[in-house]
Amino acid sequence: MTDKPFLNINELSYVPRQHGEKFAAHIAPIANLIGAKKLGYNITIVPVGKKAYPYHAHFVNEEMFFILEGEGTLKHSGQVWTVKVGDIICCPTGQEHPHEIVNAGTIPLKYLAVSTMEQPEIGFYPDSNKFGVFAGKAPGQTHQDYSFRIIAKQNGGVDYYEGEE
Repeated sequence: MTDKPFLNINELSYVPRQHGEKFAAHIAPIANLIGAKKLGYNITIVPVGKKAYPYHAHFVNEEMFFILEGEGTLKHSGQVWTVKVGDIICCPTGQEHPHEIVNAGTIPLKYLAVSTMEQPEIGFYPDSNKFGVFAGKAPGQTHQDYSFRIIAKQNGGVDYYEGEE
């Protein structure tokens, strides 16, 4: 963190993230750099034809995205829209609001991502019937950076008293 509560977008350092053929992005965390405590934010750049994250919903944290460059498709609550520069996207909490942004344009898709940072977070992935529980990280990072995380199939649980005496 610097002593000033701001930075210029041109000063950001991007971290590449990739998984398989469908997921790729360069993510620049911002929140920690300028002292944010209750909001996480980053700039995400998604290559053509890719998406940063799978279709998912949050039970705890609300998200907002602001498209800075490029265009894509937004799958949100079972519907699909085209998004472009200047669009602001609201992703409220709840299993009924899964969302995913795909770069459907011809140039990299760049957006500002903003999220509340309450913990623990619970995510739901309707396409794969998974859930995730995430806790113990600082604002502005990604799901991989939590110190506690578990991702499992929704129907893969055990009885509450299993293994207890």
